[in-house]
Amino acid sequence: MASMNARLAFAIMSASLSAFQHGYNTGVMNAPEFVMSQWLQKEALTGTNLSLAAKDDPVVTNIWSLTVSIYCVGGMIGGVITGLVADRLGRKGGLLWNNLLVFVAAMLEALSKTAQSSEMLIVGRFVIGINNGLNAGLTPMYLAEISPVALRGSIGTVYQLVITITILLSQILGLEVVLGTANGWPWLLAVIVLPAIVQCCTLPLCPETPKFLLLNKGAELKAQRALNWLRGDVAVHGEMEEMHQEAEKNKISKKVTLRELFGNQQLRQPLLIAMVVMVAQQFSGINAVMFFSTNIFTNAGLNEGQSQYATLGMGAMNVVMTVISLLLVEKAGRKTLLLIGFTGMFATTIALCIAIKYTTISWVPYLCIALVILFVTMFAVGPGSIPWFLVTELFNQGARPAASSVAVTVNWTANFIVAQSFLPLKSIIDTNVFLIFAALQFIFILFISFKIPETKNKTIEEITAMFRQQL
Repeated sequence: MASMNARLAFAIMSASLSAFQHGYNTGVMNAPEFVMSQWLQKEALTGTNLSLAAKDDPVVTNIWSLTVSIYCVGGMIGGVITGLVADRLGRKGGLLWNNLLVFVAAMLEALSKTAQSSEMLIVGRFVIGINNGLNAGLTPMYLAEISPVALRGSIGTVYQLVITITILLSQILGLEVVLGTANGWPWLLAVIVLPAIVQCCTLPLCPETPKFLLLNKGAELKAQRALNWLRGDVAVHGEMEEMHQEAEKNKISKKVTLRELFGNQQLRQPLLIAMVVMVAQQFSGINAVMFFSTNIFTNAGLNEGQSQYATLGMGAMNVVMTVISLLLVEKAGRKTLLLIGFTGMFATTIALCIAIKYTTISWVPYLCIALVILFVTMFAVGPGSIPWFLVTELFNQGARPAASSVAVTVNWTANFIVAQSFLPLKSIIDTNVFLIFAALQFIFILFISFKIPETKNKTIEEITAMFRQQL
C-alpha cells in the first residue's frame, strides 16, 4: 500500500504554498484597518472630511469596504475559470502560471502608498482575489490526484491547514508592533511574493498529476513515471490499473461541460452536495468571526489591544484543531467530522448570542472569548477543511474541473455575501445576527445527516457508483 514518502511530502508542501495566498489575504486587512483608513483619508482620497475620524468618514468607509470586498469578487472570477485553466494548463501548470497574478498584485498593493492611489490598492486586491479563487480549485485538485486513496483525506486537509497558519501569520505581522504601522503596511501586503517565489522554484521539480497525464493527455508513460516518482519504492501497477479503468469509463462519458454538469442526472446529487457544503462552510458564520473578530471582542468589553491578542488566540486554536482534523479524518471519516463540527458550532453560537447580552458582568467578556475560540475550534474539526477536498472526491476526472469551478465560485460568492451583509445586519438586529447563523447551521446539520455519503477509503469509481445506485 502506498504511504507517505519524502517526494510525495515535497510535492504536497510545494503545491500547498498556494494556500498561503488564500489564508494570508483573507486575514491581512483586519489588523491594519485603522492606519490604512487614516492613509486613505489624509493622502489617497480627495473629498474626505479631515475633521472626522477616518472610521466615521463615509467616503473612507465606502472605499475601505470596496477594498475588502473586491477580493471576494476576484475570487468568484478565479473560481469560474478554474475548470478551463485546469484542463488547458494542467493542475501543476495552472498553479505555476497563477503566480504571475501574485507578482502583479503585490506590486500594485505595495506601491499604492508611494503613488497615493487607492485605485492601485483596490485593483491589487482584485487581482490577488482572482489568484486565490484559482488556487482554491487547483490546489485541492492537485493534492487529490497525487494522493494514495488511504491518505486522500489527510492530504486534502493540508490546504486548510496552510490557510489557518497564514491567517494567523497575517494577524501577527499586522500588529502595530510588527508591520501594522503607517509605514509598515505596504511591506505587510508585499509579503505574498515570498511563497510565490519559493513555489516557482520547487513546483517545477514535481510531476504533473498522473491522472491528468493519463486521462486528459493520454500520456501513459509520463503518467507511470509521475506515479513512480510520487510513490517511491511502492509498486504502482494497481493504481495504474485503476486509472486505466477510469479512463475507459471516461471514453464513454467524455469531458463534462458546465451545461452537462447541471443537466446530467447522475451528477446532479453530487453537485448539490458540493454546492451545499461550500455554502455551509461560509454561511456557518466563520468569516463573520474572522473578518470582524476584533470588533466582536471590543463590543464584548475588551480594549483594542486585548481584542487583537484574543484574535491571535483564536487563530492559534484554528491551526491546532486543523492539525487534529488532519490526523482524525481518515479514522473518523468525513461525514462524522462535519456533523461534530456543525453541531458544536450550533451550540456555541446560541451560547454566544446569550453571553454578549450580559457583557456588563465582569467575567462575561472572557466567556465571550472562550466561546469564539470554541466556535473556531468546532469549525476546524471538519467544516473548515473537508469541503475543499470532498468536492474532488465526488466526481470523476471528466467532471472534476467543471465541478470544482462551480463549487469554488459558490464558496467565494457565499463569502462575499457574508462579508457584505454582516455589519448591516448587525446594525439592524445587533447581536441577534448570530441567530441567523445558528438557524443555518441547524439546516446544514440535517442536510449532512441525510444527504452526504461517507467517502473514506473509497476510490472515485466506488463513490460515483454509490450515486448511480441511488437513481
